[in-house]
Amino acid sequence: MTRIRILLADDHAILRAGLKALLNAQADIQVVGEAATGDEAVRVAQSAQPDLVLMDISMGDAGGVAATREVLRVCPTTRVLMLTMHDDAAYVQQALDAGAAGYVLKRTAESELLAAIRAVQRGEVFLYPSVARVLIDDYLKMKKGGESVAPEIKDTLTAREREVLTLIAQGYSNHEIAEQLTVSVKTVETHKARIQEKLGLRTRAELVRYAMQRRLLK
Repeated sequence: MTRIRILLADDHAILRAGLKALLNAQADIQVVGEAATGDEAVRVAQSAQPDLVLMDISMGDAGGVAATREVLRVCPTTRVLMLTMHDDAAYVQQALDAGAAGYVLKRTAESELLAAIRAVQRGEVFLYPSVARVLIDDYLKMKKGGESVAPEIKDTLTAREREVLTLIAQGYSNHEIAEQLTVSVKTVETHKARIQEKLGLRTRAELVRYAMQRRLLK
């Protein structure tokens, strides 16, 4: 079995130790490095070339957002999953804009964290449902306050693509969407690729913003 090689980046040594014990106890996961700062995370990632970095968003130096951008620049095949105590929309937005493939909270149950890691490793984007709700609530506040939102984009999506986009923006994984729609994961991936191509959107954050702009999220 090929293991998911993970780098832990968090400035709390006790938390790293707990995570390392949890992850190394899994048959399909191996911790290959640790870092206490964003700069160290970039250096270790470049050396170890992990499959995934479990990144804290707030560390002593430049922090996880800047580190995420740099890790993805020097390790283009590595994916980053944010693990943080912050569920504020601004933090979530920054992480997704930086290229993070997922965002989970430190209060998340162990089973949910492991599910997020495996989903991201499969190439999916994992956004914890309560975090998606935070983004939606923030958008609604902006609308109520009269703030501008994303510019209008011509909607050329089919009804099925719109349905898939809504589920993506709500934080569901490709596998979960496939189950809900009773289709294959490959079909979901095809729909997602077409959605991104039609709308000219690349990141999860852009898809969420678009879905909110079109009022696809209730």
